[in-house]
Amino acid sequence: MSAEAWPDHLIGLDEWDAMPEDKNLELVDGVLHVVAAAAPLHQKAQSRLDNWLDEQLPGSLISYQDVDVVIDSSNRPTVRKPDVVVVTAEAADRNPKRFTAEDVVLAVEIVSPGSERVDRVTKPMQYAKAGIAHYWLVELGDPISLTAFELVDGIYKLVEDGVGEVRLTRPAPLAFDLDALTRRR
Repeated sequence: MSAEAWPDHLIGLDEWDAMPEDKNLELVDGVLHVVAAAAPLHQKAQSRLDNWLDEQLPGSLISYQDVDVVIDSSNRPTVRKPDVVVVTAEAADRNPKRFTAEDVVLAVEIVSPGSERVDRVTKPMQYAKAGIAHYWLVELGDPISLTAFELVDGIYKLVEDGVGEVRLTRPAPLAFDLDALTRRR
């Protein structure tokens, strides 16, 4: 999208859907926000985590990377693109252009330089308000860490966290070697 074509008005979901699918954008309260392309280390962690989830989740749950999720469908909509999401198999079988928050069981954000506040504060508040049951925050520091939250009475509560080898119980029994998230092989 060129600078000349940048909209000077609030965007609705119909106009959002008419945009190219490979857009590096999110929609927040009807306003387009550019999402910086992920660095290679972030991309490696994102891909590997999605693969691990795909291998371990029960058949009733499916994982995806970089898909649109409608957080708010009002006249000032919000569409986020979590790094990884887990949705119900029923939602996946519909093969929608975008998922709704009701379809999403887990949203995962991998913190990147420049996205810290959005990933740690803004997105969890929006995801909680939308009713997404589980939220994970992955930090690619030294050591790599994963913090798992569960929605309780409209607020995310810390339920599990760890570094290195982690075993999680929510949204399904899962085990990961976080140190391997960014290894070359």
